[in-house]
Amino acid sequence: MDIKNVTVLGAGIMGRGIAYASLVGGYTTYLVDVHDDILDSARNDIAHFIEQGIKRGKIHQETRTRFESHFFTSTDFEGMVKDADFVIEAVPEKIDLKLELLRKAESLTQNSTRIVSNTSSLSITELASVLDRPENFAGMHFFNPVPRMKLVEIVRGLETSDETISAVEEVARRMGKETVIIKDSPGFITSRMNALIGNEAFFMLQEGLASAEDIDKALKLGLNHPMGPFELVDLVGLDTRLAVLKYLHKMLGEKYRPAPLLIQYVKAGRLGKKTGRGVYVYPENEEKTHH
Repeated sequence: MDIKNVTVLGAGIMGRGIAYASLVGGYTTYLVDVHDDILDSARNDIAHFIEQGIKRGKIHQETRTRFESHFFTSTDFEGMVKDADFVIEAVPEKIDLKLELLRKAESLTQNSTRIVSNTSSLSITELASVLDRPENFAGMHFFNPVPRMKLVEIVRGLETSDETISAVEEVARRMGKETVIIKDSPGFITSRMNALIGNEAFFMLQEGLASAEDIDKALKLGLNHPMGPFELVDLVGLDTRLAVLKYLHKMLGEKYRPAPLLIQYVKAGRLGKKTGRGVYVYPENEEKTHH
């Protein structure tokens, strides 16, 4: 099947980044969400990504033209999905929500439509279990921020077909991404590794081994990580990281048991940049500070 258009479900941070990548890839792009204000915010962000990309010479002027003429946003789920060639689900990491949307999307689309989930840890096989055409379904795990991060993890569920994997690879390639193909397993490659590193960092902080700043500095300068584990968790969201750890702990055992300090921070509402306070404090228009 020749894929000409992409529909993204969910206009949050990930969804809008994926919609931008779709436009860069030359696809007519549809972005659907339940909230008009989130769609307006997403449109503004995507316009900004495009201008920045053009300014830095990373993308061509045609992307701006495509944005103006081949990018559509709406709260009308059925209208945005029914003619889709390729659907990317990018809603929050809540399995019931994902199952409901995936089932609904499949019921509206053609038999040849490929549907993927941008989950970072949930089982692709389990998500596919509610679908009539599980062979057309796969995982397509993008990374935040999507416009800058090169990797996409392509996840093969138990019944995912080779044709679907090839279609997902082609879409990712056109979006300018590098891919790795992995079989369905809790947390895939990156979420399992990140969860371990981030959780261990919280145990170190809890033990008073070093300050958050020094733990971040050690991993950046000693292990060449682009961000420290605490900078990263504040960006991703402490609640999101905790949800992933709880899932991995249930599926893979004791080594993923969440650090008590992480649980305490989440209970206190210290969820990261989105709330202005996580491991670090983010006063408006100021650099982060440790607290």
